[in-house]
Amino acid sequence: MDQNQLKQAVAQAALDYTLAKLDSDSVLGIGTGSTANCFIDLLANHKHLFLGTVASSEDSATRLRDHGISVFELNAVSEVTIYVDGADEANAHLELIKGGGAALTREKIVTAVANEFICIADESKWVSHLGKFPLPVEVIPMARSYVARELVKLGGDPVWRENVITDNGNLILDVHHLYPIASACALEEKINQITGVVTNGLFALKPADVLFLATQDGIVKHLAGSSN
Repeated sequence: MDQNQLKQAVAQAALDYTLAKLDSDSVLGIGTGSTANCFIDLLANHKHLFLGTVASSEDSATRLRDHGISVFELNAVSEVTIYVDGADEANAHLELIKGGGAALTREKIVTAVANEFICIADESKWVSHLGKFPLPVEVIPMARSYVARELVKLGGDPVWRENVITDNGNLILDVHHLYPIASACALEEKINQITGVVTNGLFALKPADVLFLATQDGIVKHLAGSSN
């Protein structure tokens, strides 16, 4: 299978898992990116089975609405049953790097609210150590240069993702040369403590609960706390 077929397969596996847990009052969190888009397209045929969604980006919200799926503001809902999203990297601890699509802050917020976080990815995203994919950091615009200097002190090589403005009106610094990240939790905390940082793309303090990984041999389901 090519990469697109792998994304379709893993989106279907996540859909089957998710639908078994939803009811008519459920609100489903939806992530951002090409694999999440596959999930959205498949979800459209089942929109009558749940109340609606919250989206981690304006792009995803638009795609959901185009399918006739209700999209709520997160502040208007008290609970998100399941959040489904992709990743740029994932390891055996289900720690992730996310933010290639510049939606990391909203993704992290929805993750914090959701009862369960389901990550969907193809086998190219599976790594032994995080950090080969440049780590996205969302930054308040006036703090860009200061934050970049502080990231250099942590051993990174930050590059401003020019011509990209997040849905929150902020900038993205992509931090290269962090591989291998020895402690994703510690680095996530250190970067978030830099004044001017909104958040960074490490999802380690709150990793995925379940990871569906599409491989040439089929879908592999990884659970938090287990390598199986």
